[in-house]
Amino acid sequence: MKRLQEGLFSGGALLLCVILMSPEAVWAQGIMLNGIGPVNRSMGGASTAAPIDAAGAIYWNPASIGGLAKSEVMFGMDLLLPTENISSQVGAGAFGPGVPPVPLSGSTGGEPGACPIPVVAWVHKPVCSRWTYGLGMYGIAGFRANYPASTTNPILTPQPAAGGLGFGQLFSEAEFLQIVPTVAYAVSENLSIGVSPTITMGRIAFDPLAIASPVGGLYTSGRGTRYSWGGGVQAGLYYIGRNSWNWGLSIKSPQWMEDFRFITGDGAGGSRVAKFDLDLPMIISFGGAYTGIQKCILACDIRYFDYKNAPGFGDPAGFDGTGAVTGLGWDNIFSVSGGMQYQASDNLYLRMGYTFQQDPIDGTNTFFNVACPLIIEHLVSVGASYRLTARSFLSVTYVHGFENAQTGPYHAAGVGPVPSTSVTNTVSADVLSLGFTVRY
Repeated sequence: MKRLQEGLFSGGALLLCVILMSPEAVWAQGIMLNGIGPVNRSMGGASTAAPIDAAGAIYWNPASIGGLAKSEVMFGMDLLLPTENISSQVGAGAFGPGVPPVPLSGSTGGEPGACPIPVVAWVHKPVCSRWTYGLGMYGIAGFRANYPASTTNPILTPQPAAGGLGFGQLFSEAEFLQIVPTVAYAVSENLSIGVSPTITMGRIAFDPLAIASPVGGLYTSGRGTRYSWGGGVQAGLYYIGRNSWNWGLSIKSPQWMEDFRFITGDGAGGSRVAKFDLDLPMIISFGGAYTGIQKCILACDIRYFDYKNAPGFGDPAGFDGTGAVTGLGWDNIFSVSGGMQYQASDNLYLRMGYTFQQDPIDGTNTFFNVACPLIIEHLVSVGASYRLTARSFLSVTYVHGFENAQTGPYHAAGVGPVPSTSVTNTVSADVLSLGFTVRY
């Protein structure tokens, strides 16, 4: 009874830590996904010190793959469905005498559609060996926005050179996939170290292509893209401590990407190539897990994202001398994730999780982030795994990102924020994650 009381106290303290340290947050930890696959997502992404499945262990801490009970292979698919709305208003004469002649305002819903995110992970634990090997292949980051042109919503009216006040039809899409070979070594019964070289491929499309100089006063299309390649490395420590506490630490280097290339128009019937320098940020994760409650695992992760020093994301938001957008102006942020797993029976595992994170986008930069409005503050997840056979499991998880809105002013090249104007992004999201695991 005393041990149970101590376990409940420690577990409650861990969850209280998650709640008290929860700052404002955004969807998917900026552009980065907060979890991989149904098991890791159901724990709110908390796995730096809680290796429950192969995908989550490889993604957040390569050293922790040695903490898995058995070798396993996992196949999964996430379906992300964002719900987006953009509204704006412009006071009469905000852009000069008689422009616009009367106040103008409107609101438009987007149609981003469902985004599939594949997940494959494998971990092999040789018998009587200190080494553990793994391989992960999955989506790690992305966004999508898709808005029709409008005659009443200022931000979606035609571009100024075409007689409007906005961008016209607005489309954006980004996806980053990663291949992660992983190896871990048990230095002792309590301590493991691990390393993962990361091979990353990414694709970005913008229409209109505001990150490139306009031609004849108009931004051209940026749909003509290909996958760009990059890479980095991840290293971690995993420690099995006393009194049912485990600890983990990992560092993901930046994902150094080659320049993203866009084949776009030159205004004279020909084409030109525009380039955009963008890297994914360095991420530092520290986690704790408590296993002192019978059939229960509690986990908490704290993460730091170095967006400010990542080209593209951290570059100051504004216009250069040609009218091209120079960057997104994101700040460095912290996030906190917490999760709980409970074994309800020999065949059924239940989980729940919660994620909080600081917002990398300052409100004054809302205008420059209309194509990537990653501003959801709170995410809650519930999931379960059911044993189909002695070695196979079926897992399912649902994640909801609660609606959030952010407002900032219009910006104009050479002027800055425009008085009597506003742009508001409103976003929510839902994720359904399915996976099949075989242990051997």
